[in-house]
Amino acid sequence: MFHNVLVAIDAERRLNNGQPSGLALWFDALDLQKGDRVVHIGCATGYYTAILAEVVGPTGRVTAIEVDPGLASRAGSNLSYLAHVQVLAGDGGEIDLGPSDAIFINAGATHPRAMWLDALRPGGRLLVPLTVTKDSEHGGGGLVLKVTRQPGGFTARFISEVGIFSCSGGRDPQLNQQLKNAFDSGESKAVQSLRRDMHDPTDTCWLHHETFCLSKLAVPA
Repeated sequence: MFHNVLVAIDAERRLNNGQPSGLALWFDALDLQKGDRVVHIGCATGYYTAILAEVVGPTGRVTAIEVDPGLASRAGSNLSYLAHVQVLAGDGGEIDLGPSDAIFINAGATHPRAMWLDALRPGGRLLVPLTVTKDSEHGGGGLVLKVTRQPGGFTARFISEVGIFSCSGGRDPQLNQQLKNAFDSGESKAVQSLRRDMHDPTDTCWLHHETFCLSKLAVPA
């Protein structure tokens, strides 16, 4: 019998493995195929990494990354029976991910990090929760962003609400406030693309930063 319940990983830190129904929705949005190369950042003890590994099958490859050394060690032990899974301890925004078909960030960030976008193959998909927090030590709420690399650029759209713990190294205080303002605008459904070209902010920019922009403009055909 399936139970849609949270399982505590570290109760003192209020760290859990995530709502199963939410993770199922996000994994479905990744459009995974047999043989895909997937990166799971924020893998904790590896429960959902094992599911990703099952979906892509033995011809695929899953790299799981966890910044907490203790959790990374537990994940490595839990997943040791899967030959096509590699577990790394470290910051998922600084480790070279290699060409990837899908990247899943299992923690809340204020922005997509450049290395994640660079790693996407043509047609590659990135899922990252963009969240607003009161401080960097606690979780926050926001929306899950799906980014897809297309020939003309990166399409982007929000797919669901989210409440999640924070991504180590993935938060910027200034962007946290900008993101809050953007959410407060109520125009998140207007986002169509992620721009990386240099440009001045206009009314087509939903969230503008010098390194990226979530834009209301469509990706050129």
